[in-house]
Amino acid sequence: MKNQVKILRDKMNMTQHELAEKSGLSLRTVQRIEGGSILKGFTLKTLAQALNTHPENLIVIPEEQIDIQQAKTINFSALAGLIIPYGSIILPAILTYQTKDFKSRELGKSIICIQIIISAIFSLLMIICPFIQKFLSLKFPLFIIPLILFLVLKLLIIIKNGISLNQNQDLSIKLKTNFL
Repeated sequence: MKNQVKILRDKMNMTQHELAEKSGLSLRTVQRIEGGSILKGFTLKTLAQALNTHPENLIVIPEEQIDIQQAKTINFSALAGLIIPYGSIILPAILTYQTKDFKSRELGKSIICIQIIISAIFSLLMIICPFIQKFLSLKFPLFIIPLILFLVLKLLIIIKNGISLNQNQDLSIKLKTNFL
């Protein structure tokens, strides 16, 4: 969280003592404000005048501390799909809708959308494979190919999104628009 009073004071090459004198406030008040005390009322207006700015420029809006730990858990829970059919949708959905954090919920929805699409394509391929195998008169069980591709794709997406969540606090593989 950046303190706007300190930033503006530094830009004007003023000391805390000089700002206190110019604003008519005590040095201790200036120190407290730069230490993180909330500005309001008379003090806000006085400091704004002394720093030649508008009062709204001094109001500090805390930078959102995004706790994406829940989003990481949701992403990791998609691995349940490797063991439980449609577990990559069910478990992340439960975790997503239990979370109170808006950012984690939106990331969770993106994760679920990707998993729904992958699972739908995989299910369709598993239905089509026996027909293709019969049509081509293959002895090799054709369903193994989409099964392996499905497992590798799912692992790659979960790992890539996990790395991206750690580094950028966002997903690297996601849809442009969520349908959830």
